Amino acid sequence: MESYGFALVREQLVAELKTRVRLFRHVQTGAQLLSLENDDENKTFGVTFRTPPADSTGIAHILEHSVLNGSRKYPVKEPFTQMVKGSLRTFLNALTFPDKTVYPVASQHLQDFYNLVDVYFDAVFHPRLQRETFEQEGWHFELAEATAPLTFKGVVYNEMKGAYSAPDGALHRHAQQSLFPDTLYAFDSGGDPSHIPDLTYEAFVAFHQTYYHPSNSFIFFYGDDEPEERLRRAHEVLKDFGAHSDFPQIALQQRFTEPRRFRFPYDAGEDGGSQKRGMVLVSWMLDEYTNAAGLMGLEILSYLLMGTQAAPLRKALLDSRLGEEISGGLETGLRQMTYSAGLKGIDPAGSGQVEALILQTLESLASEGFAPELVEAALNTVEFRLRENNTGSFPRGLSLMFNAMTTWLHGHDPIEQIAFEAPLQAVKEQAGDGQFFNEMIRRQILENPHRTTVVLEPDPTLHVRDEAAELKRLAQARGSMTESDVQAVVDNSQRLKRLQETPDSPEALATLPLLKIADLAKQSKLIPSQSSAAPAGSLLFHDLFTNGIAYVDVGFDMRSLPAGLLPYVPLFSRGLLELGTEAEDFVKLSMRIGRKTGGISRASFVTLRQDDGERAAWHFLRGKATMAQCGDLLHILLDILTSVRLDDRNRFRQLVLQEKARQESSLVPSGHAYAGARMRSYLNAADWAQEQMGGISYLFFLRELADTVENNWPSVQAALSDVKAALVNRRMLVANVTLDAANWSELEPSVTGLMGSLPGAPLSQRAWPSPPAPVSEGLTLPSKMNYVAKGVNLYRHGYKATGATLVATRLLSTGYLHDRIRVQGGAYGAGCSFDRNTGVFGFTSYRDPGVQSTLKTYDGAAEYLRSGEIDADDVQKNIIGLIGQLDFYQLPDAKGYTSLVRNLSGVSDESRQQLRDEILSTSMAEVRSFADALDEVKANGTVVVLGSTESIAQANAADWLRVTRVI
Repeated sequence: MESYGFALVREQLVAELKTRVRLFRHVQTGAQLLSLENDDENKTFGVTFRTPPADSTGIAHILEHSVLNGSRKYPVKEPFTQMVKGSLRTFLNALTFPDKTVYPVASQHLQDFYNLVDVYFDAVFHPRLQRETFEQEGWHFELAEATAPLTFKGVVYNEMKGAYSAPDGALHRHAQQSLFPDTLYAFDSGGDPSHIPDLTYEAFVAFHQTYYHPSNSFIFFYGDDEPEERLRRAHEVLKDFGAHSDFPQIALQQRFTEPRRFRFPYDAGEDGGSQKRGMVLVSWMLDEYTNAAGLMGLEILSYLLMGTQAAPLRKALLDSRLGEEISGGLETGLRQMTYSAGLKGIDPAGSGQVEALILQTLESLASEGFAPELVEAALNTVEFRLRENNTGSFPRGLSLMFNAMTTWLHGHDPIEQIAFEAPLQAVKEQAGDGQFFNEMIRRQILENPHRTTVVLEPDPTLHVRDEAAELKRLAQARGSMTESDVQAVVDNSQRLKRLQETPDSPEALATLPLLKIADLAKQSKLIPSQSSAAPAGSLLFHDLFTNGIAYVDVGFDMRSLPAGLLPYVPLFSRGLLELGTEAEDFVKLSMRIGRKTGGISRASFVTLRQDDGERAAWHFLRGKATMAQCGDLLHILLDILTSVRLDDRNRFRQLVLQEKARQESSLVPSGHAYAGARMRSYLNAADWAQEQMGGISYLFFLRELADTVENNWPSVQAALSDVKAALVNRRMLVANVTLDAANWSELEPSVTGLMGSLPGAPLSQRAWPSPPAPVSEGLTLPSKMNYVAKGVNLYRHGYKATGATLVATRLLSTGYLHDRIRVQGGAYGAGCSFDRNTGVFGFTSYRDPGVQSTLKTYDGAAEYLRSGEIDADDVQKNIIGLIGQLDFYQLPDAKGYTSLVRNLSGVSDESRQQLRDEILSTSMAEVRSFADALDEVKANGTVVVLGSTESIAQANAADWLRVTRVI
């Protein structure tokens, strides 16, 4: 039986997800379509292709960027960017993996969803793929004039130069390539910057013609849209194609007969000579798992080994003091899965000790097994996660799509990876004999000779050699050019710049299917909330259906802390969950949390209240449990808050070193966030405090604290005790519960009982110093790319914000900054933001080859708003997109927490509705008037740059910066 050209292959009701799943095959082309039907309003669509690279030129990655830059039906330069501007999407992106490329979208609005589906279908099957798109997104030679230095330029080229600066990425890239030397996984599908310039336009076009065919496609739908309409829309796209059957399968790697070892250098920056900055990763290639129970068993084993503070392999590695933080885990995204374990922050000369410790620990576990409580905790945690199905802000549909692709891509049943009840029960039954995981360790790991050990060593000269190699290649290219060749490069650079600067015609833009202002809801979405004064502190409740799970947040007012203790808060908070109590060490506590709850996490925020401008600074423990587990959850919270152990020096040392390693590892991948936070810390007290607990200042604090723990432990212990005494105070406490009303009536006495059982002290608020005087600052780090921030506190200059402020800010991000810094400048991204609570407006760029040019672009924003060509339709698109941001999709726990934050930040439902009304009524004149505020940014803005030594030195010489520090 066929429907719109599709034949049903098989059908299954997945009761545990309340979802009907049907797998179809398009008769004419062979395309496969997986349809998941349920009542989730967050509708999801995706198209996936097998895209096996034959080299490391990044061809799949560059194509992923390029197919979204204009298509047959939508002949505009960047339909993707236009949809970002004017869609209510909850997800819109494209992703390149080692063996596949995925194009997913999601939206709660039906027409918006269909618009996105239509644009993506046309983009992947009918892209224009013009040469200038290849040059812009991939690479090209750049010459401003004949006498200028020749350079490489391109978005992916610069993106990957930034990615190759991240040591963690290098470690896992080398590990994957070492395990799969004879398959496509030996190549970098993202692109090695030294190989990207080898890619030709002709090969780029041929790759699309080969792999972007319906016969090689995997189409996915999920949500509450009409199932038959899915088939109709897909058939309309596929009906013009025939069938192909010669697509290469992703080959299996033949097993090694003995383990292999590798050593590689990495750029660790100016202090790269340190012998405590190495990394080691021991990795195994596992089997190709085609059954869900086998995969789930491995996932639970991985959790047992390193997934919690009680995990024995994790504990053994950290207790050894051979390194600072663990690395590794189970990788399920490749055809043959991998498992790895290792340490960061090691002496490379001691890598053999780490490897021996890993093998010894695994041998011991295979012989003696895991503690029954640990197995119980792992099974409970995994089962809770599966039944809760909480993917946070990531659409549930996309999570299921990626689960299905684990085996679907390789010709196996996708539905088996979606339905979890049967494999979960199978694993629980097998785990009951006490030998299941022991045998898995022995069979899959210890008796598996397909093992590699990769050691990364800090090399302070690597970046110099890489730069020299690039300059040599450019010099050779320049040397082989005739005068006419050079002029041709100049002409092409200028031609590309003209094309980038030329806006799409109104006729081309009119082809895009976009929503209208009239399609938007006029009223803000409300979250049910009841606030009451409890006998101790205050209590908020949100009557939402949570499927029997209680979400309990307990918050502590950080205004009670002296400013000098703020950097201790993240460590104290971790300590509550990871140091143990007077009755239980941290291993037993961790197992108890895993066995008896759905987990306890941490969160915090610092801002200025929107209603009165006062500080709001809160830190939370966020617990969740079934109603049957709630008593255990509340008892655990009481135990850790009243009897946490703060005297375990060795354990606290581990936390400090882990925290330091994590901050250092995130510098390069998240440099824009650090630059922006540092800039804002000079502009208001709230952001200054936040930066003390999570920014560059916090990293500097951690480095000093590591020494203090060794040399003056009593002072550290005293500081932690002072934090506990100040924070854990029932008089400065807020509890927040998200649950349905019927269950809340049963739980409320226990929650108020917990609050009343905590220590009480007189109310007190400590004064925090004003932030230091703004200073334009350069911070050097081992990266070939830069992160550039500039901003100002507009409220200090008398500015009054409205909804139009946010529209203008978004318009600058999606248009002016995108066009000049990404499209023309070659950076991976740029944007700007305005905080209505603090008054800070700031620009940031990401993986940016420039500094001075970017700052000049920032300074040109005012003139662009004042007199540039801004289309009225563009304003309307950004209004729509901004409303989509306000109405972002949330699961019940997120709704409850959002309502709590709004309450504590002085944001009322009335003020939210006023903001929405102002946004919806924003005029062109109001957008242009924001130029006056941007004049203040240009004249008085604070600049912070994270980047290479060379880039910051040039900015210093040009008088953009005043202070330079090495991170």
